[in-house]
Amino acid sequence: MRTDGTGGLVGATAGPVWGRAEQQDFRGRVRGTLLGAAIGDALGAPVDLLGIEEIRQTHGPEGVVDLVPAHGRRGAVTHLTQLTLFTVDGLIRAQVRRDTGAWHPPTDLHRAYLRWAATQRDWGPDLRRKDDGWLAREEWLYARRDPTRTLLLGLGDEVMGTLDSPKSPGAAGPEAVARSVPIGLLVGWEPHLVAQLAVECAVQTHGHPTAYLSAGACAVIVHALACGDSLDGAVQRALALLAARPGHEPVSEALQRALGAVRQGLPGPARVEELAGAGTAEAVLSGAVYCAFVAEDVRHGLRLAVNHGAPSGAAGALTGGLLGALHGETALPPAWLAELEGRPTILELADDFAMEMTQGPALHGPAGASPGWMARYPRGLPG
Repeated sequence: MRTDGTGGLVGATAGPVWGRAEQQDFRGRVRGTLLGAAIGDALGAPVDLLGIEEIRQTHGPEGVVDLVPAHGRRGAVTHLTQLTLFTVDGLIRAQVRRDTGAWHPPTDLHRAYLRWAATQRDWGPDLRRKDDGWLAREEWLYARRDPTRTLLLGLGDEVMGTLDSPKSPGAAGPEAVARSVPIGLLVGWEPHLVAQLAVECAVQTHGHPTAYLSAGACAVIVHALACGDSLDGAVQRALALLAARPGHEPVSEALQRALGAVRQGLPGPARVEELAGAGTAEAVLSGAVYCAFVAEDVRHGLRLAVNHGAPSGAAGALTGGLLGALHGETALPPAWLAELEGRPTILELADDFAMEMTQGPALHGPAGASPGWMARYPRGLPG
């Protein structure tokens, strides 16, 4: 599982290089990552940006301990999960479109994010758009779930933000970090390439250095976990890669604070709010890393991640993604999975991603491709 000079999977032309046990482990981690992030989002959505006292008054002295209604149902997800799913769609498209000789994954992800932006404007799927693929035809994704103005502005036209010309240069919120989680599942890529892709995709909506560097750090942590590293090892790898990036200090210091907080007594809402309370990308990432470190299990970690006055949805989504990548899908609470909005879609997309990453050459290549796969993930126009 190494990369060639362009960052692609070496096995993309040489045939499958994964053993069966490796494939099963990887699929479990992909499912765990995407489902875990969605559960964390759903758990945090009803109390997002409420103070801890307000949460306790509404939900009891321990705060939110189970899924509670938001957006008209229990287990409802927000724009954070919607965008995360479109990230996965874009990553698959990038691999598929590589056969054409056009290899620029940030463009494929930008197109995926524009498909998400269309779901926020349209009443439902437009079957005339032949290049949409299957995900953009899922009607439940057309629900508008509190997308931030920064996201809508960044994706309000077809101009793609770049490092040289980012969208919303002052935007430092955590939304781009949350959607970068699946980029870490590119386990066949080198970590620095994973970080670079996350950075280049973050600036499409969030141009502040702490936002896009936090996205890069998050993707590297997930990447290390998906490759079987410990959480401490994963964070150390992210810190090492960050050190070479101009302006990394706020993000590196936030991660160091998370590591230091692990040794400072019993975890609780005050500790999480100390780390994540600013609500910025690096602060929420720091809070999520802390919650993942001190979690007794996934349920405990997610409850800790959402009961505070910081952005509960983003903190929950990031914590769930980290714990899912670390432990796999079987560690997730079954009762929460049973009520999770969109679970069939998330599972289908996770399995498609795992199949593309491990068996891509059997699905498509320069000489030919599976018609069914091309219908699900159209190559679209090169460029």
